[in-house]
Amino acid sequence: MGQRKFYGGGKFTLARSPYGGLGLYAAVPFSRGEMVIEYTGERITNEEADRRGGKYLFEIDNRWTIDGKDRGNLARYINHSCRPNCEADVVDDRICIFALRDIEPGEELTYDYGEEYLNDPDTMPRGCHCDACDPEGFARTLRRLGRGENRVIV
Repeated sequence: MGQRKFYGGGKFTLARSPYGGLGLYAAVPFSRGEMVIEYTGERITNEEADRRGGKYLFEIDNRWTIDGKDRGNLARYINHSCRPNCEADVVDDRICIFALRDIEPGEELTYDYGEEYLNDPDTMPRGCHCDACDPEGFARTLRRLGRGENRVIV
């Protein structure tokens, strides 16, 4: 196995995820209620967001959206779960990701993307396959990735 790369001041690693694609993993512990990371990107109007489309658009309010498509936005690698360990909240026009519970190093960070995203056939064409909605499929993916059933190790 190659040397692990750390990001965000050593707080995170990127690795293949059982949720699909890459996932953002904690490299340090986070306490419940602690701000984990900010979802960053270009601030655009909601009209422009509708024109652009894409899966990394995060609406701030009824006027503004963050386009988080740039790879420098580490929070874009946080995958969806219906049983998440983080939540997103808008604080002073910034999208902050907070820990819902204590998070240990090696855990994948997840938050609930919400009904609108999950019901969009363009962003979720096969529906939700998270550990809460499809535990058997999720466990098969963990085995395929060579990881334990209950713990994700990077």
